[in-house]
Amino acid sequence: MTKKIETVTENRSEVFVPLNKLKKSPRNARKMPHSDAAIEALAASIEAKGMLQNLVVEPEWDEEGVETGFYFVTVGEGRRLAHLLRANRKQIKKNEPIRCVLDAANDPHEISLDENVTRSDMHPADQFEAFRRLSEENGWGAEEIAARFGVTPHVVRQRLRLGAVSPKLMQVYREGALTLDQLMAFAISEDHERQEQVYGNLSWNKEPSVIRRMMTETHVRASDRRAVFVGADAYIAAGGAVLRDLFSEDDGGYFADAGLLDRLAVEKLETVATEVQTEGWKWVQAFIDYPHAHGLRRIYRQPVPLSPEDQAELDAVQAEYDALSEQYDSAEELPDDVDAKFGELEAGIDRLSERQRAYDADDIAHGGVFVVLNHDGTARIERGFIRPEDEKQPDRAPETESNGEIVTGDHEGIEGEAAVSPKTEQEDTEDDNGKPLSDLLIRDLSAHRTLALRIAVGESPDIALVAVTHALVAQTFYRGYDTGACLDITPASTPLGGHADGIEDTAAARKLAERHETWAVQMPKDAADLWTFVVGLDHDSRMALFAHCTSLTVFAVRQPWDRKPRAWATADGLAGALALDMTAHWAPTVRSYFGRVTKAHILEAVQEAVGEEAAHRLRGMKKQAMAEAAEQLLAGTGWLPALLRTSGPDIGTQTHESAVAAE
Repeated sequence: MTKKIETVTENRSEVFVPLNKLKKSPRNARKMPHSDAAIEALAASIEAKGMLQNLVVEPEWDEEGVETGFYFVTVGEGRRLAHLLRANRKQIKKNEPIRCVLDAANDPHEISLDENVTRSDMHPADQFEAFRRLSEENGWGAEEIAARFGVTPHVVRQRLRLGAVSPKLMQVYREGALTLDQLMAFAISEDHERQEQVYGNLSWNKEPSVIRRMMTETHVRASDRRAVFVGADAYIAAGGAVLRDLFSEDDGGYFADAGLLDRLAVEKLETVATEVQTEGWKWVQAFIDYPHAHGLRRIYRQPVPLSPEDQAELDAVQAEYDALSEQYDSAEELPDDVDAKFGELEAGIDRLSERQRAYDADDIAHGGVFVVLNHDGTARIERGFIRPEDEKQPDRAPETESNGEIVTGDHEGIEGEAAVSPKTEQEDTEDDNGKPLSDLLIRDLSAHRTLALRIAVGESPDIALVAVTHALVAQTFYRGYDTGACLDITPASTPLGGHADGIEDTAAARKLAERHETWAVQMPKDAADLWTFVVGLDHDSRMALFAHCTSLTVFAVRQPWDRKPRAWATADGLAGALALDMTAHWAPTVRSYFGRVTKAHILEAVQEAVGEEAAHRLRGMKKQAMAEAAEQLLAGTGWLPALLRTSGPDIGTQTHESAVAAE
């Protein structure tokens, strides 16, 4: 039943029509249906504030020109759908009276078009500030505002954050000199002074990523190793603030106080150091970064026999492992319980094997430990460093006369004139029997011997290899002025930690460290015994030791200020000769590559590895999303940047002329 109320004008009247008597008008100009989000927002608004605009309707007529009792909604189809949504949710009845305007004067299609065309949307800046005002003046939180406007709390938080941007920048946005993406980049912080400072420092490049980087350049990402190690809860409890980027993926936000974060990280590392100190080490020091320039000699664990109980347990576990291996030797796939058993036995073998190596108690008493922060946010403990003042001083044999008597160096016992009385030639000769050769003569004779050794070594390649190996090993594993090497060869091993972030935590770095420790535990404690050790090695072992020490001297890092095209060409030749396969040591990820190159480089990589079609699908993406998608697409493809690719062995024949031409 239609009910007319109050205002009635010619051909127009305000009426209440039951909801279930309202239909969508076939003459509605809007053909694209309303989105679910738009209907949700209208329903929330009507629920909170009532219907602010009437529906405009016309009666439905049957073929004989008789009113059917239903009405077509000419204007307000979205509001009709919002009422239906409320009815489905049992918020109102299905026949709830809905206030409408019955219009018989205007063409329904025209007024439907008019409503959608003759209108002006609110500027986004006004909307952002209005949301902010609702929050500040009414005390409403994001959840309450979201419920009243039919949007998510996250959307409300975004609008509130945008509403908090500096009024100066908001006016620039209104004038069209800033885009919404740029404004969102400024909104990462609510510090108006910082926002205006960054805006004033912008050059021609006003990309949102540039703005975001400048806004957070004094902050620390939550994915930073220090932040991971300390944890957001501990940092906030200590008074730190975490900034969140509400408009893009921020990996947990940004820690605003870098100084506080560093202090908390060091304090936590020092707590770990205190625990390590209980092992008996003379000193333990905590650092965020590994102190590569420490210059200390390092000692390693030495083989020690297991206790009878541990040895018996190891033998039993090893026997069970061997029996199980033999039983399932031909099986293509292990049952889950058997696979789990293998893992348990392997863990037991590793645990007991670890006890077969230990630091000497005297070394612990004189040595120290560095506790440093890994790039994955965990503490790394590096044991076994000896300071120069804690080095054991070698026992010096007393000088003796030819008859075995000790020479004090201070010939006393002759007093008065007898001490300066003239001597006969025979007496002089007898007294000179124990006098050492002069320094000048010793230098002269040893120079001749050195010359003869050079000739002889040059004629004996096998012995030359032994001597070079000894020199390399002496200076690789021992510290001090006299390492025992008689070849004037000084190997240098430049740490790579300062050249590539996180390189020390890679599988390749761990593999090299394990290989070094394997040799270190075999070294004699006294460098004086090293020659005998090297000579006593079989050929294959000596060559392996030589190769290891040589490998530590390789340095092929390209630095912009240190251009060495010939050295780079040689490194390429070395890689070719070794058939170096970098896919075994490196893979392109967001962190290692895609997040650090331009979108053009990302698309080029995808095109090379996967194809043009895959690259085309990524073209419209933002940088972060494109980088993440590229990492997934290239996983397992073996793609490498040109700098990491290895050419054939013929590259080793590259001439110096061509290398110089590359300068």
